[in-house]
Amino acid sequence: MNSVSRILLTAALLFSAFAQASDARDPWEDFNRAMFAFNDAADTYVLKPVAKGYVKVTPAPVRQGVSNVFFNILEVRNVFNDLLQAKFVQAGKDSGRFLINSTLGVAGVFDVATHMGLPRSDGEDFGQTLAKWGVADGPYLVLPVFGPRTLRDAAATPVDWVTDPKTYIGHTQTSYEIKVFELMDTRSRLLNLEQDIGADKYVLFRDIYLQRREYLINDGEVEDDFGGDLDDFDDF
Repeated sequence: MNSVSRILLTAALLFSAFAQASDARDPWEDFNRAMFAFNDAADTYVLKPVAKGYVKVTPAPVRQGVSNVFFNILEVRNVFNDLLQAKFVQAGKDSGRFLINSTLGVAGVFDVATHMGLPRSDGEDFGQTLAKWGVADGPYLVLPVFGPRTLRDAAATPVDWVTDPKTYIGHTQTSYEIKVFELMDTRSRLLNLEQDIGADKYVLFRDIYLQRREYLINDGEVEDDFGGDLDDFDDF
């Protein structure tokens, strides 16, 4: 067997192994692709145009202030999961950020804590906590509206709701309005990440999500091929 044949055979074996690994983590691909297509259409015709309009009419400092408020609220969930994972130093930092930004930062509008040496962390959620406790990822899953998850992360979602202070807003209409506004804020922050995708969009988004989750679970101790700018995909 000549060298060219060996190279081709090796490439074929590597491709076959990758395909098997990919299938193993995405056994519900037909369902997931259907849900992805639904979400993508909703994004194309509803979320993205609204987000573009929001960016067009809202000055950048105001948008940043809105984002800061939502990030500050999530510090409560971060602290909860820090403690469950025995990350006591990080729990202290996240608690300090919440207290400083909620007071000196005017309810979180200004990120004063970062300028005081307490930068915002990548965040913690109950899916990450379950991973730290040894619960396996489970199959990849795409939910309508809520987007990509692993089965473990999907099971953790109710706990994330319970530990999100916005869940306890008593006025129903206000609660819905805030959730819609948060979604619009999140989508507007993703606009700058978009580019012309020549490959299979479903596969690209799946791989980004799974790699990002691995990065978060391991506290950044794995190589992130997609770069730090993908932090906002966690909120999508």
